[in-house]
Amino acid sequence: MQTHFSATQLQDPQIAEADKILRACVHCGFCTATCPTFVITGDERDSPRGRIWMMREVLENPDSVSDQTAFHIDRCLGCLSCTTTCPSGVDYPHLLDIGRDRIDRLVPRRIGDRLMRRMLAMTIPHAGRFRMMMKSAAIARWLGWALPAPLKAALKKLPKTIPPLDPIGAETRQFAAQGQPSASSAIKRVVLLAGCAQRALDPEINASTVRLLTRLGVEVVVRAEAHCCGALAHHIGETTAADRSIRAAIQSWHDEIMTGGVDAIVTNASGCGTMVKDYGHLMKDDPELATIARDVSAKAMDISEVLASLDWQGAVTLTSDAVRPRIAYHSACSLQHGQKIHQGPIALLKAAGFDVTEPVNGHLCCGSAGVYNILQPDMADALRQRKWDSLDATGASFIAAGNIGCIAQLDRPQLPVRHLVQFLDWATGGPAPR
Repeated sequence: MQTHFSATQLQDPQIAEADKILRACVHCGFCTATCPTFVITGDERDSPRGRIWMMREVLENPDSVSDQTAFHIDRCLGCLSCTTTCPSGVDYPHLLDIGRDRIDRLVPRRIGDRLMRRMLAMTIPHAGRFRMMMKSAAIARWLGWALPAPLKAALKKLPKTIPPLDPIGAETRQFAAQGQPSASSAIKRVVLLAGCAQRALDPEINASTVRLLTRLGVEVVVRAEAHCCGALAHHIGETTAADRSIRAAIQSWHDEIMTGGVDAIVTNASGCGTMVKDYGHLMKDDPELATIARDVSAKAMDISEVLASLDWQGAVTLTSDAVRPRIAYHSACSLQHGQKIHQGPIALLKAAGFDVTEPVNGHLCCGSAGVYNILQPDMADALRQRKWDSLDATGASFIAAGNIGCIAQLDRPQLPVRHLVQFLDWATGGPAPR
């Protein structure tokens, strides 16, 4: 793509970075076939190619920006499916970050939208607050008739059954490796990001993760200061809240690396993993944190990557009395596109004795995408129904996934969705997923 930035414009680091990204795009259109929003609407402005064109206009000619520009950029899920099929290696996610930042400055959001985003950034990344919000939703549903449409849509996304708050992550803790004579003889020492929304939505995920890792001889450390990766706030333009969470996580993990040594920083929510692996880029211009942010990103691993590096089959005895159901594997966008991890989790499930199948069009997003399903409920619901149809067609009894957002978006009584680690924990002696 040709760009026409002036010398003055190119002195802006964001525009200089965007210029390099834009020039890589050759308008081939391969991305349109794998873009979930384009598949739904057929509108070129809802495709990566169309959005790249619009973001170039935003940066070159700020006066051309309109409400329509903001509307179509907001409808991007950030699922990164386009990056998997792009033959030119266009760095779409970082261009999207730059474009959204500029649009937020040029097109003031309506007060209701601003308040909704601020509320989401102030509650969901804090597990206790998020749980209180879910409890308060029971009362708010009685007043649904009087609420504005965005709040009504948000209420529909909140679960009616509220589990206990996950204690893992509430305080700094160390979980000793099982079967090892001393802490120093642990096979690995890892730091686990306990997460924020996940602690309020499903406390069994962290419990299964800790049981599974310690059973395999891994010492697990959880730092309370790293309560959130910052992804949710970052992707909705709440940059101050995002920066605060990112800095707290980097500093606490760096402290752990320096004092106790860490083999990996483990994430069991793939949206968080994609974010942590990008810390090095996000903080590249920060004089204080640039170097240690790169160190943190270099140690970040999805739980499936860590498990694949362990001799977990040899270390445990698979329970012989467990009935292995047929499982459909839902590959979260942030895992298969953001981290380029897809076959690994499937191989783990098969090695544990499960009959694993995959849905058609598994590359298309389920519509969760952080809080996209709250901010863009109509598009999210259409994508969810499409995903439900493809999952139903597999004939599976359960769905396995690696991201809490997908799990919350897709879970149904007739076809439950549970985390990958819950199935592996069960297959190696832990409790069955509820």
